[in-house]
Amino acid sequence: MGAATPCAACKLLRRRCAQHCVFAPYFPAHHPHKCSSVHEVFGASNVSKLLQELGEHQRSDAVSWMVYEANARIRDQVNGCVGTIACLQRQVDALQQKLAITQAQLLQLKMAQFSSAKSSSVGNLLLPPLPNININVGASPSLWSC
Repeated sequence: MGAATPCAACKLLRRRCAQHCVFAPYFPAHHPHKCSSVHEVFGASNVSKLLQELGEHQRSDAVSWMVYEANARIRDQVNGCVGTIACLQRQVDALQQKLAITQAQLLQLKMAQFSSAKSSSVGNLLLPPLPNININVGASPSLWSC
């Protein structure tokens, strides 16, 4: 990057963007929000040190992780991305439970159909009713909010 168009980091830090600026490839001028959140959470000095310690092939992934973690930490100062992961795990658990109930209801319906077809020789083998649940996930926005 030349001095004419400083990267977002150099702009934020109000300094000249050197030709071999460590920030320039990862914090372009047209993405100032990425830089500001990372700077707010980690600090420019720490980010600079980290990027210099990593090989060039690892830097892009590191910056992606820092941007994600910084945004998560800004949303949830205590838990950061761990809070998001825990929320997503609760959603997975709830959906697995709904799936198990739905599969059990499907099995009950199949058993009832089988039983009614064989009712003359076997008798009525209906299982006790399962709880009626709403499995329309799209209708439950609270399920998806992390």
